[in-house]
Amino acid sequence: MIFGKTIGLGQHRAISFVFAAAFVLCPTRVLAQEPIKLGVLSDMSSLYADNGGQGSVVAAQMAVDDFGGEVLGRKVEILVADHQNKADVGSAIVRRWLDHENVQAILDVPNSAVALAVQAITREKKKIFLATGAATSRLTGDECSATGIHWTYDTYALSQGTTKAISRLGAKKWFFVSADYSLGSQLEADSRKVIDATGGRVAGAVKHPTNTPDFSSFLLQAQSSNADVIALANAGGDFINAVKQAGEFGITRKQQLVGLIVFIADIHSLGLQSAQGLLLSSAFYWDLNEDTRAWAKRFIEKTQKVPTMIHAGTYGAVMHYLKAVGSAGTPDGPTVAAKMREMPVNDFMTSDGRIREDGRLVRDMYLFRVKSPEESKYKFDYYKLLATIPGNEAFRPMEEGECPLLKK
Repeated sequence: MIFGKTIGLGQHRAISFVFAAAFVLCPTRVLAQEPIKLGVLSDMSSLYADNGGQGSVVAAQMAVDDFGGEVLGRKVEILVADHQNKADVGSAIVRRWLDHENVQAILDVPNSAVALAVQAITREKKKIFLATGAATSRLTGDECSATGIHWTYDTYALSQGTTKAISRLGAKKWFFVSADYSLGSQLEADSRKVIDATGGRVAGAVKHPTNTPDFSSFLLQAQSSNADVIALANAGGDFINAVKQAGEFGITRKQQLVGLIVFIADIHSLGLQSAQGLLLSSAFYWDLNEDTRAWAKRFIEKTQKVPTMIHAGTYGAVMHYLKAVGSAGTPDGPTVAAKMREMPVNDFMTSDGRIREDGRLVRDMYLFRVKSPEESKYKFDYYKLLATIPGNEAFRPMEEGECPLLKK
């Protein structure tokens, strides 16, 4: 019944045809109502929450807002979920997002095991994965993807910068305390290559489960090895606990403690008294220049926290993605990924960066030393810049990564 009148079957078919024709002739009007959805999949409640977590959500939303809130006439919407550092949980969320909620891109994922699972799914579904929080260099190696982009840093770049710097200071004998999953394994493996190349040797290594509260047995093994350097191939809460307990055991008085993946949120949690003197590599520091300071000021105003390289990378990745979607004229995964590789990356943390065929964004990395309490002059004044490592030196050469895409 229309406007109080009963219509016949023939009239009903005619009206249906009119509506169908209107849909066919005006698809953009229908599409305009459907937002382009980006999924921030992070650790919201555990050992990596300060490094990614809610800060990644804020950074992603900042990029969307700065871009204007829409692309191709469609609103951009951020979805958020906690992977709980479990590959099966992360995989289930991503499959639901892609299959039932039409999410176009997955972001962050600060856990290498979860990130490898996500990359496999997005590769299968031909959707974008912007790995702004994950570390493992396998994402651009044997597990590379045509729609995957490893944005912020990786185990190779972090281990290269820090391990080379320590080796040049004369360290020859190393001991590894590594997280017992893909992050720790890859950090250790990449560091061992540098140690071998510089004439050093590994005196021993031990692996620990994630979320370890008591590092005493691992640290005592490292201490008894008499190694020059104890390298911590772990991150977040595990790294913080290990550093604190090493200080309690007096290890740092005779042996150099090195973090292979360190975030400024970790240093903030430790305090300069405990963290002073640590050498580390990073893709970003808020106090590098006027541009980084301006962006960090906005982030701090929203969160009351110092931004990590994951937060900065998430902002940059979202902004570059939206530019690519606009330029490509479609959110189709393979098309957008190709456009992202074609376009140079320029933002407050990256100057003329390039995304290689294997998905690696190549940009400069930085070597820092953590300041002492006496050296720090203002809030979050934690790092002293020691060296800038050019991107072509910081990241693994593409031909050494064994990315299957290069063999086609």
